[in-house]
Amino acid sequence: MRFNNVRALQSLTVGDEPGPEASIGKLFWSHWHRDLGELAMDVLGAQSLLADDGPYELSRAQKLFMFTRSDTIYAGSSQIQRNIIGEHALGLPKEPR
Repeated sequence: MRFNNVRALQSLTVGDEPGPEASIGKLFWSHWHRDLGELAMDVLGAQSLLADDGPYELSRAQKLFMFTRSDTIYAGSSQIQRNIIGEHALGLPKEPR
């Protein structure tokens, strides 16, 4: 991932548009971050099901878990990122409409 990110940044510094390598980074990050949120809930165990002080007072780990759900949606869903990678990086045929 480090090499891929360096390649993406290098293309931006010379004025190129972001290519499929940006989609690879976004896809990797969103799934890694989601897995981190799930790990935080696993570490907390049953405590992760309870709010701290009130019905809307969540711990940092609970907030992380809830926020990471959106990582696979914003800035293009994971499915869209996979299509970009497949069509532009791997040269697969376009998905039929």
